[in-house]
Amino acid sequence: FFYAFRGIWTALTTQLNLRLHFLIGSLVLILAVYLQLPLIQILILILTIMHVVATEMFNTALEFMGDGVTLEHRDFLKHAKDISAGGVLLSAIFAIIVGLIIFVPPLLNL
Repeated sequence: FFYAFRGIWTALTTQLNLRLHFLIGSLVLILAVYLQLPLIQILILILTIMHVVATEMFNTALEFMGDGVTLEHRDFLKHAKDISAGGVLLSAIFAIIVGLIIFVPPLLNL
């Protein structure tokens, strides 16, 4: 587990986007608890947040590996990084959709 925790720490200390995902995820969970959402919805939110965090970490790892190969422009590395970033974007869009489905009804009832 040492290397895994070191990897998480490295990602958190070097990647602003990852820190933002954790911050937003924490705020989402605080709101979910405040609204007293059902446990199943909170679990869905946790899974969705962790999916975004995991895709961001895979993207970061791929970027580090690509930069380790060469800092020169290479189309195949650019494509790999762009595809990985696209995966993070899709994950974030999915998270927003899940959040809207879960939060809009109780917020409209306030």
